[in-house]
Amino acid sequence: MPELDTAVPTLSAELAAAIGDHAEPTPRLVLDLDLVAEQYRAFVEALPGVEVFYAVKANPHEAVLGLLHELGSSFDVASVGEIELCEALGVPAERMSFGNTIKKSADIDRAFRSGVRMFAFDSMEELDKLATHAPGAVAFCRLTTDSVGSDWPLSKKFGTDPHTAIRLLTAAAERGMATGISFHVGSQQRDSGGWARALTKATWVIEELERRGIRLGLLNLGGGFPAYYVDPIPRIHSIGDVVREHLAPLAGRVDRIIAEPGRYMVADAGVFVTSVITATEREIGTRWLYVDAGVYGGLAETLGEAIRYRLTSSRDGDPTGTVVLAGPSCDSTDVLYEKSAYQLPVTLAEGDRLHLHAAGAYTTSYASTGFNGFAPPTIQIVGRGVAAPV
Repeated sequence: MPELDTAVPTLSAELAAAIGDHAEPTPRLVLDLDLVAEQYRAFVEALPGVEVFYAVKANPHEAVLGLLHELGSSFDVASVGEIELCEALGVPAERMSFGNTIKKSADIDRAFRSGVRMFAFDSMEELDKLATHAPGAVAFCRLTTDSVGSDWPLSKKFGTDPHTAIRLLTAAAERGMATGISFHVGSQQRDSGGWARALTKATWVIEELERRGIRLGLLNLGGGFPAYYVDPIPRIHSIGDVVREHLAPLAGRVDRIIAEPGRYMVADAGVFVTSVITATEREIGTRWLYVDAGVYGGLAETLGEAIRYRLTSSRDGDPTGTVVLAGPSCDSTDVLYEKSAYQLPVTLAEGDRLHLHAAGAYTTSYASTGFNGFAPPTIQIVGRGVAAPV
């Protein structure tokens, strides 16, 4: 059985002080770069020989990208905009992988002309674009996975089955492309068996292609590495043990192995601070808390209550009761948690603070640019001597 992490991560003294500073406005994300660095080093230690391509979409703040660049990370980019973010920080194009399987021809051309040489695809139409606008580049085909054990499955929109992947990769080789294969086990994957199943499928594809005289140069393990929210998760070293076991049969058969951690790298380093706008009992026994950030203000992953953040408040220690948590907008879908039965202090009132832990990923990058006129959350960086809100 994999070793589960049941210990709630502790905050650094600087991060704890920052979230407790009521002079700072809300909503805001407080992010500790020292904790990001710790996550990076733990990942590299758990998966030796696997190159890190940080998923920029998880948190594209320049301080995060700059730190990871300094630590030696490469970057998984999903758009020309993300390429430009990396370029502005001096990231060489050869350390970027265009991991979005859906790309405009013009964007492929722009990326290729800038020096990007790794491109994901999962259809013949996308391969046609790559062959035309990125000739000779590495075209890596994304496989679907079962996503079992993940809180945010990703295989409905992306990926293809093994037999189609063989056909696509054969066509890519015939067109002079370098070839590779990738998968994604589902975001916030809490079952280390997800990697075992995906690697078994990928290995079958690699073997079938070898029988056809095609050697894949790249194996991309994708993302899915989890953060600590409410439920226990496998430790990164336990995941590393599973991955290394299933990579052993591929030793010497692929040239390069990469992974695309995003959530794992930044989530646990961030706390999202909101203020209570109204606390009221709308129905008998049902207390509603409205806070100043919602689904459209950075908390999109609460849709369907898929990601359940750990919550603390400025009134912790007072008697608690079940609450429904909702955002500030004039939209009926802006309800964060209704079924999860969160217990929060019954004394919470206007102006009190609510803290969403492990919120460093997919919050500020998901925030709208001003739905209903509400400004997106600010970001406050701590660690490495930087503490000013931006």
